[in-house]
Order: sequence, then structure tokens, then C-alpha cells
Amino acid sequence: MLHPSKIFRWKTIFSAVTLLIAVTGIASTAQAASPELDRGYRNMYNLDFNAAHGDFRTFMTAHPEDPLGPVSDAAAFLFTEFDRLGILDIELFADDDRLDNRARPAPNPQLRTTFNDRTQQADRLADAILKSTPNDAQALFAKTMVAGLRSDYAAFIDKSDFAALKFSKIGTALGARTLQADPQLYDAHLAGGIENYMLSLKPAPIRFFARMTGASTDKAKGIREVSITAEHGHYLAPFARLMLAVAELRDGNKERAKSLLSGLAQEFPRNTLYQRQLLRIH
Repeated sequence: MLHPSKIFRWKTIFSAVTLLIAVTGIASTAQAASPELDRGYRNMYNLDFNAAHGDFRTFMTAHPEDPLGPVSDAAAFLFTEFDRLGILDIELFADDDRLDNRARPAPNPQLRTTFNDRTQQADRLADAILKSTPNDAQALFAKTMVAGLRSDYAAFIDKSDFAALKFSKIGTALGARTLQADPQLYDAHLAGGIENYMLSLKPAPIRFFARMTGASTDKAKGIREVSITAEHGHYLAPFARLMLAVAELRDGNKERAKSLLSGLAQEFPRNTLYQRQLLRIH
């Protein structure tokens, strides 16, 4: 069984990450058609972080009042640190003791400062929009992303589960508001999906406690929510497919996991994470 503290680490990386860690596809907005954002996320998933930063900053220059630019750049910084520290290895996600006990380098203090600057910038820009338009889906989702990224950083880098849970709750609530404002913002389903799935794996007393705090523990609903992002999302769809592969591995469905990972490996050939995990599946 997972230790209760690990619940929050799983929840936060999927919620960002509402994975990790990024802005979602917004069907009716200019951002959905932005070549800079599209290239940036593709480069990020290919682990070409310098190119991703260049794309996101080009977008920021062209759209200085849009919070999706700085929050995307913050996501690239977080994924840079995840990659350097080995957090993105899904074998670690499937082996919680190894995740906690592995040796790893110290966090990069300069990256932390830049990450904080970008999330604060995105928060300010989103707040300015929401002041005049309280139900603006883009601004709400940008704030969802800020909360999720901060939660991921707290859980996986600072190892502060209390702070991670605090930010995760904020992100989950903002994600629900985002979907109310724009039901077609499919990537926003990821936060609730992971919450349901991961908490559903816990023993009955933990599930009861989680429900008392307002969390949901419906495994089937969780898989459906993650699948919506994997099938219909935009920027977060690859991350959702990765998370489905992890879930399949935990359930012993190796062939389904291999299918998901093979598709990711073909789509993002420079990211060796998928090939490494495929070699581990027997």
C-alpha cells in the first residue's frame, strides 16, 4: 500500500502538472492556434528545454498580457528539474520506495528563483484578467496551472507534502471552475481524474478520511477523466497518455501499457523515457 504522504505526490504531479507539470488546449482561443505554444510543448515533451523556453518567450513577447506564456515557461523549468533529478522516470512512479530513497543531486537554486518569478508573473496577469472578467477560462486555467506547478515543486523537489496538498486543493478547485467556464477545455479533466484514481487505491479508512476532506475516490471515474484528456486534450494529452501507461502497469496490463508507450516513443523520439520503460516491460 502507498503511504498516505505519497497520495499527494501522485495527485500533484498529475494535477499540474493540471503533468507537470502545462497549459491545456483551449479550443476556442487564439492560444490553441499558437505555433509558438505548440512548438514549445512539443519541444518540452522531447526534453529540448532550451528550444521550449525560446518558443514560450517568443509567445510572451507577442502576448505580454497573456498568463499562458509565463506559466508555460514555468512548466518547462519544472520539467527541466524533473528530468535532471530523475523524477520523470515512470519506473520510479511505479515504485514508491525507490522514488523516496534514491540518491539524487541537490535542487538548482537559480532555477527555483526563475520558476517562482514565472509563476508569480502568470498569477498577476491572470488576476488582472479575472478582475474584469471573473469567468475567463484562460485566466482560470492559468491559475490552475500555477497552483499545480507549485504543488509539484513542493511535493517532488521540496518534499513538503503539506504545501503540496495546499496548492493541490487550490488547483483542483480552479480546475472545476475552468471546466464550468469552458467545458471543451479537456485537459482540465486531468486533476480530478488523478485525484479519483489514486485515492481509490487506498484502504477503506484512508478513502473515508479523504472523502471527509472533500476528495473523490471513484477509480472508474478517475480513469474516465484521465482518458478524456488523453483522447481530446491538446497540450496535456501526451502527459495524460503517460499517466495511463503508469496506471496500466500498476494494474498488470502490460500490453496496453506497451501500446501507449510505443505511441509516445514514436511521437517524441528524442525523449528516451518511453524507450527505457518499454525495455523494462517483460
